[in-house]
Amino acid sequence: MTHPLSALGAVHTLISLIPLVAGVHAFSRFRRIEPRTRSGRVYLLGLTAAVLTSFGLSSTGGVNPGHVLGVLALIAAFSGAWAIPRLPFPERLRFHLSNFGLSFSFFLLMVPGINETLSRLPAGHPIAHGPDDPIVKGALLAWLLIFLAGFALQVALRLGRPFLPASPR
Repeated sequence: MTHPLSALGAVHTLISLIPLVAGVHAFSRFRRIEPRTRSGRVYLLGLTAAVLTSFGLSSTGGVNPGHVLGVLALIAAFSGAWAIPRLPFPERLRFHLSNFGLSFSFFLLMVPGINETLSRLPAGHPIAHGPDDPIVKGALLAWLLIFLAGFALQVALRLGRPFLPASPR
């Protein structure tokens, strides 16, 4: 059986793993994507390269929802990394808005990846059959819930408050 990806698709997939790994590393080590760290810089550069290479891919022959999500991810990431920290807002608000932008970009990075992975693997017998498949919709809903819970945890940890209330005695 032939490989289900074009050469550019395979290169794009490999490049897309860079921000994925850098983001997971940043979240596990710093609890956020911190643009001043090596993993934060690698994340931003990898995200940019992944989005740029995605423009050479399109099953419809033009701009598709994955391209739009990529541009939104870039806007969110670079707003969080550069624009929001310079706004004349209180420091705490700037921190949380910046953190949200970078975390949201990671969320958006994974949306097309989830759809493509479930729609292509295993090769020859994919788990799902496109973005409208209930399996893809369920996986994306789960990913949204993980993002929301993760961001709530980031805020709670930053504020120094326990994420879950203490159990009654």
